[in-house]
Amino acid sequence: MATTGAYPKTSVVYSAAPAFAMSDPIDTDGRGDAFDAHATADGRVARGRHVIAVGGGRPGVGKSLLSVNLAVYLAQLGRNVVLCDADPSGANLHTMLGCGGPALRPDRTGADTLGLVPTTVPGLTLMPATYDPRVLAPKRISRQAYWLRQLEKVDADYVVYNLGASLAPATLDLFASADVQICVAAPEPPAIDATYHFVRAYFVRRLRRTLMRERFKLRVLDRALDNLPALPSPRELIIEIARFDEPVADLGATVLASLRPRLVIGKTRMRRDLDLGAAMTSLAERYLGVALDYMGYVEHDDAVWTTARRGRPLLIDAPTSKAARDIERVARRLLALLAQPDRRAAEVPSGSARKLTVPLTLYKVLGVARTATEDEIRRAHNLQRDVYTSGSLPLVGLVNDRAMNEERARIAEAYDTLLEPMRRRAYDLSVFPDESTEPDPSTARGPSASDAELAALRAEVAREIGPDTQYSGPLLRRVRESLGIELADVANLTKISIGYLRAIETETYQALPAKVYVNGFLTQVSRALKLDTAQVAKSYLKRMRAARPDDG
Repeated sequence: MATTGAYPKTSVVYSAAPAFAMSDPIDTDGRGDAFDAHATADGRVARGRHVIAVGGGRPGVGKSLLSVNLAVYLAQLGRNVVLCDADPSGANLHTMLGCGGPALRPDRTGADTLGLVPTTVPGLTLMPATYDPRVLAPKRISRQAYWLRQLEKVDADYVVYNLGASLAPATLDLFASADVQICVAAPEPPAIDATYHFVRAYFVRRLRRTLMRERFKLRVLDRALDNLPALPSPRELIIEIARFDEPVADLGATVLASLRPRLVIGKTRMRRDLDLGAAMTSLAERYLGVALDYMGYVEHDDAVWTTARRGRPLLIDAPTSKAARDIERVARRLLALLAQPDRRAAEVPSGSARKLTVPLTLYKVLGVARTATEDEIRRAHNLQRDVYTSGSLPLVGLVNDRAMNEERARIAEAYDTLLEPMRRRAYDLSVFPDESTEPDPSTARGPSASDAELAALRAEVAREIGPDTQYSGPLLRRVRESLGIELADVANLTKISIGYLRAIETETYQALPAKVYVNGFLTQVSRALKLDTAQVAKSYLKRMRAARPDDG
């Protein structure tokens, strides 16, 4: 478990009654198949569309912004997209799409129309929330099951749910039913705390639905919850369940191992905000046992406010803005995830409650591999020391002062032990006597968004590269990104100024030196990227000469 980045209550009462019919299938895969209307005989879901759910634990962090613009991005690809306004606190997506007037529909039980509202974006349709005409308030999601089942009949390639900040059981079921589940947070303590709260509630709801048909097992869960403080972590809950019924605890560990919610950080302002998602991912794995997957961030941008005033989607009204580019990056990662082989038919990863009580190795305390070098250990130590400081943002809602002091002591112990060769060797022999490596539990949960994006980019680049490829700056950038290499890494390897490297990739020819120097730069860069050095230099310099004919 690697920790990267500069960062590393009230109890929720869950009703024992399911939000849907008791005849709904019980699932242990964390996907919540309550809304999958086309299940095959062996339990696999044959759905001809992709469903994306956007939710989280706090209002105002950018869920509506992300939902609307993800839907716009997909529609711009020529797909049929339905955007569902399922926020129980109120419907407002129509105001961001310029639909005009309140895009609400009264509840007419038994009506055979969904009341879909066309938008100004070709291919994008809005499914507004239903409201109670007697009180002029949105209906609870649990009362909208009819409409959601009717939605299965709509011809759509993508369905995007905007779930708002609700923790209601029906909202969590909708979140679980999606192919990709995105949780949105922001770099502020209330939003971070609410995100961890949402993850806890999500796990409890998944476990409750898994145990729904066996009431005596539900009573074990309720008893464990009663014995714990408010908002226990999934790890704490499973360990407490094991005191009463170990098979139920193992089932809980299986459910926990199957969860893979994605994380987007909105409204970032400072450099350290950009690293917050990676730190939250690592800390959620360590303290909650949930494998969050960081998909990216959306910067604070005045263009968001401006386009909201105009009632137009950000990607339509300000496509070159910083926030628009960030959302497009998240959307590309989303598509890369959906392009991965369907894992719904895969075997649910098995879990064991006993594994949750095994202490972390010193390598995992620092977040490094067993093969880590001394420099890597030093960097990891400095990073962890920065994470476990007073007021650390990603630790909000996870540890108290006592636990933080204990963690600091473990970090110091790990650093002293792993940096000294003899002590490290003795430790390895005591913890790994058979020299075996620890399995990576994340492989059973499917690829991360960044891994999926890299795989898609590698496939794209492989189709473009050949003996006669004409290399441009953007192509060199895509090759570098497909290898997972940062521009700073290339600069360190080639000893070329990062400014010159950036100018090469952006084809800012006026910022580059004379041709003879650029030729040398291209030779070094192509070697670092394992490309044909002669072809790279020849084709790139040809483009440069056309743009700078005075160079001769």
